[in-house]
Amino acid sequence: MSRRSLLCAALAVALPLAGCTSDPGPEPLPPPAPVSSGAMQLVAFDSCQRLAADLKRAAKASVGPYGFPGSAAVPEAVAVGGARTMADSAGAAAPAPAFSGTNNHEQDADEPDIVKTDGRRIVTVQNGTLRLFDAATQRLIGKLDLGLPLAGNQLDLLLSGNVALVLASGGMTRYGADDGTPGSTGPQLLSVDISGPPRVISRYKGEGTLVDARLTGTTARVVLKTSPRITFPLNRPTDDDADRISANRAAIDAAPADAWLPSWEITTDGTTSKGTVDCGRVSRPTDYSAASMVSILTFDLTRPALGTGDPVTVVADGDTVYATGDSLYLAGDQRWRLDWFKGRAAEPVRQETDLYRFTTTGNQPPVYAAAGHVPGFLINQYALSEWNGHLRVATTDETKGQSAVRVLRQDGGRLVQTGEVDGLGKGERIYSVRFIGPRGYVVTFRQTDPLYSLDLSDPAHPRATGELKITGYSAHLQPAGENRLIGVGQEADGNGRIQGTQISLFDVSDPTHPARLAQHQIPAGQSEAEYDPHALLWWPATNLLVVPLTAWPTFDRGTPTGGAVALRVTASGLEEIGMIDQATVRRSLVVGDVLWTLSDDGLRGSRLSTMERVAWLPNA
Repeated sequence: MSRRSLLCAALAVALPLAGCTSDPGPEPLPPPAPVSSGAMQLVAFDSCQRLAADLKRAAKASVGPYGFPGSAAVPEAVAVGGARTMADSAGAAAPAPAFSGTNNHEQDADEPDIVKTDGRRIVTVQNGTLRLFDAATQRLIGKLDLGLPLAGNQLDLLLSGNVALVLASGGMTRYGADDGTPGSTGPQLLSVDISGPPRVISRYKGEGTLVDARLTGTTARVVLKTSPRITFPLNRPTDDDADRISANRAAIDAAPADAWLPSWEITTDGTTSKGTVDCGRVSRPTDYSAASMVSILTFDLTRPALGTGDPVTVVADGDTVYATGDSLYLAGDQRWRLDWFKGRAAEPVRQETDLYRFTTTGNQPPVYAAAGHVPGFLINQYALSEWNGHLRVATTDETKGQSAVRVLRQDGGRLVQTGEVDGLGKGERIYSVRFIGPRGYVVTFRQTDPLYSLDLSDPAHPRATGELKITGYSAHLQPAGENRLIGVGQEADGNGRIQGTQISLFDVSDPTHPARLAQHQIPAGQSEAEYDPHALLWWPATNLLVVPLTAWPTFDRGTPTGGAVALRVTASGLEEIGMIDQATVRRSLVVGDVLWTLSDDGLRGSRLSTMERVAWLPNA
């Protein structure tokens, strides 16, 4: 998902103007030298001329023979995903039964998904169409073709009262590039009124890709990522890498300054306006590739028009977003340096992750607060967690072949380390992380699955308290009540060869001796929940766990079978309630006493207690 832009004046995110890079120098063009975390900060460019010069310098250092790096084809247990009532949703007209929300990382930062509900209505976005269902009458009450390209265009939505904000990642056009190869369309945001028949109120068209988004109250923050609008010359078979890089650097030199500045187009009530980020509102870190910019847009969903989003833009290569109700973090690393070739300055890939913290208040744009970095790389947003004024970060250092959890705090404009637990999973890498209050859990894997239990109550002295070694691994860890943890991943043999989906129930009441109480295995199975936690449903009101599954054929079986398994989590184990016989189940949610499962074909309603089918609403 992606990046975005900014406007004019000194950065409304309160970025200092000191520390701009020096004037362009002669070739070769290495990026700025690494600095210590104490010197990390974001600074604004002091002029449009300086922005152009510095970005061109960095871009020429990072460009390869085929373009920019990477462009070649190459929470607490019950709080997370827990029960909600209509009091949690703005604009509700009448009381509604308890219902489940998206399985979010943090309770006060709702995440985009393909289905949302407010307890009265269920809203889905699939195959370019928004559908509106009435949960009580169990019928389709609205349908809207969103007018979006289908190929490669991932759709998600956020729901606030009578407004559904549809987020489109961007799609593929048939002939996008000069050489006839498919090109991409930019991301779009659609504000859809669902108070009656669904209709688009406002449409925002951006550039690049959609990175992620969060909704707190009625305020949505959307992160976009853009690349400069530079057309590199077509490669000739007779050219070597040095020739191609030289030609690409010449194209960078010829590009105007605004080639890097993100632009947008907004259409509301038939009126279209256009704009571009002002160069005075762009900030940069110390080290960057100039291959991308990341922007945070802010939208108040109580307003009829989306507006510009008042973008906050950083020249950065980050693509991980973590947020709470009052903080938003952008994380990125130096893996873009892996894309280096003969003729370009070869730079070592630093095993570091850069972190930028922004504070968020009401419907105002985020304000830059601090920056820092830690050794190693993140696996995903679950490797980050803010608790009691500290940030916990889990990373794997691939050069050392081990992982660590570090605790940071903000000191002025810096994120400084207060303590660390190092040496986790030697010779392995992190497969999943979960932080729950003062405790943390990390799974590493190579041949066996050590589940590490961490005590993080003292930020200056975090420590590993226990370790459980079992075969296989957990790709996602889900809190499931007091002192219980669910792991969804793959079973494996003693040599590390995967055997199929496994669902594990862990007892973590004794931090020194975590134990596995039960295991539910599906041979040759796979689950979307292994890589997308939104696919998992944990319903604490009845201790219900629903996991979508696909069982792949073996020598003695035919076509793959799909559906979902419903399990009851007890004090001592996992009890199977039943199987949902429905192909390609993507999501599950609860409204009252009905479990709704969404597939590519439609919505199925099942009785919550028995999984007996009570409704079928096809995607007609």
